[in-house]
Amino acid sequence: MNQTRVFLILAWLMVATLLWMEWSRQHSAPTPSTPAAATAGTTEGVTAPGNGADPGVIPNTDGLALPSTSPQLAGPAPAQQGAAARVRVSTDVLQVELDGSRVLQADLLKFPQSKDAGSPPVRLFNDVPGTYYTAGIAWVGGNGTALPAQFVPEQGNAPAVLEQGQDTLVVPFVWKGPNGVSIRRTFTFKRGQYAVDVADQVLNTGSAPFQGVVYRQLERVPPEVKSGMTNPESFSLLGSAWYSKDVGYQRRKFKDYLDDGRVDQQMTGGWIAMLQHHFMSGWIPQADDKVKVSLAERKVAGTQRYLISEAGPGVNVPPGQQSTTSARLWVGPKLVASIATAQVPGLDRAIDYSQFSIFAVIGSGLFWILSHIHDLVGNWGWSIIGLVVVVKLVLFPLANAQYRSAAKMRQFQPRLAQLKERYGDDRQKYQQAMMDLYKKEKINPMGGCLPVLVQMPIWLSLYWVLNESVELRQAPWAFWIHDLTARDPYFILPVLNVAIMFFTQRLNPAPGMDPTQQKIMMYMPLAFGVMMALFPSGLVLYWVTNGALGLAQQWWMTRKYSAPSPAKAAK
Repeated sequence: MNQTRVFLILAWLMVATLLWMEWSRQHSAPTPSTPAAATAGTTEGVTAPGNGADPGVIPNTDGLALPSTSPQLAGPAPAQQGAAARVRVSTDVLQVELDGSRVLQADLLKFPQSKDAGSPPVRLFNDVPGTYYTAGIAWVGGNGTALPAQFVPEQGNAPAVLEQGQDTLVVPFVWKGPNGVSIRRTFTFKRGQYAVDVADQVLNTGSAPFQGVVYRQLERVPPEVKSGMTNPESFSLLGSAWYSKDVGYQRRKFKDYLDDGRVDQQMTGGWIAMLQHHFMSGWIPQADDKVKVSLAERKVAGTQRYLISEAGPGVNVPPGQQSTTSARLWVGPKLVASIATAQVPGLDRAIDYSQFSIFAVIGSGLFWILSHIHDLVGNWGWSIIGLVVVVKLVLFPLANAQYRSAAKMRQFQPRLAQLKERYGDDRQKYQQAMMDLYKKEKINPMGGCLPVLVQMPIWLSLYWVLNESVELRQAPWAFWIHDLTARDPYFILPVLNVAIMFFTQRLNPAPGMDPTQQKIMMYMPLAFGVMMALFPSGLVLYWVTNGALGLAQQWWMTRKYSAPSPAKAAK
């Protein structure tokens, strides 16, 4: 197979892949749930916990009772505002607002919304109704009824600040219930970390034993994401995911939340999360905690909300005794280094390089190489170029075989043209004669295709790495490229890509190609140039570097293996 046709196959494979991803994205946008889905955990309006309604009861692994729907973590009544006032907490990386039961607001101080001067930080959590997104904690009593707990800040409502030289900041809340039962909840923030330790200490000073189950959840109204093949955000998972060693990695897009049936899954340890482009939130229980993961939907004031929750572990506290249960709340970016520091098995899967495990594995390896190159050069743009060089070196034997096969095929193009002229429209005889020629000259017509097909998973995995890696977000390269995740403002890289593709074609003329293929190949560089004009500049930089090195390698191999064609040598 000649080099031009190999190029055509590669181009069409890339176009088909991008079209498939766009089709998948179009069919993944959140839509109003169907009536059938609405019956599985959807309620209209907000009902405060402990209102006396029977929520329905199902058993959990600890033998205690759990409500069949998520406890409603409603705000306090007006008369209780003083008892449930917010506390603002500031560290070097986070600024959050708590009311003891929920994390109501979270700003990521190291991640501005844009590169504009004075841009506010990314706000991950927000209790505004139209963009609602919070993390909450509730307790369910032994009879399956949610406790009407309103937590009070133990140290008052003054802002809590992680001061210079201070590594840990503890913010305590307390709830005192009937019958001598109280819960002391502490939020522990650490310098430079996005994982917040949340511990509940249950103290029973009453005369009767206390049974209860802790219930942690994430709830949000999904944001609207602009569609289009050139919008990287539209290809990232927008939905919920959960993981443990016993159930593996599971995920649900918001659109498919209850379409495949209600989720009530028992697991040990692991984590639950809500994922989006570059950022995530998640609850991480203790490694030996047995929890039940559930998904639910509900409407609040006509707005659809999606929930993922974990129930457990259960506690049984005799009179005069106490019991503590704790978990970590992740609220922040999907930084590989930070996630590795958390030392949570499987949490790296939250960096969703692809829903296909092969691409996820390859993507993790590619980012490992990319990050180590960045440690040396200190610039993500040059790191991408360095990664291309590394990949080219690794794939050099395959590329060598591809170009050698292409050069050999070029030598026989005149012979193939003669055969086509001899047999005219009799394609069967022409194909037979061509195969006889290949057999006689020991030519493998697929020799140029196989290396391309082997490289395709690497190229596609790299697309996901460049799309998903928050480390590259708003990162500059050099010259006119100030943001590798934004398009080239002057379209210089796309124009270079068109020129490289054009010269690659010119280096490999194909006399035997039919007119239709010739027309397609003629417009292919321009079509790709237009399509990539709005792609993230980091991805186009990869394509330009890869294409330029490929062109140089191809030119060298063509010269090395060039020889007079058999037709000319016979004269």
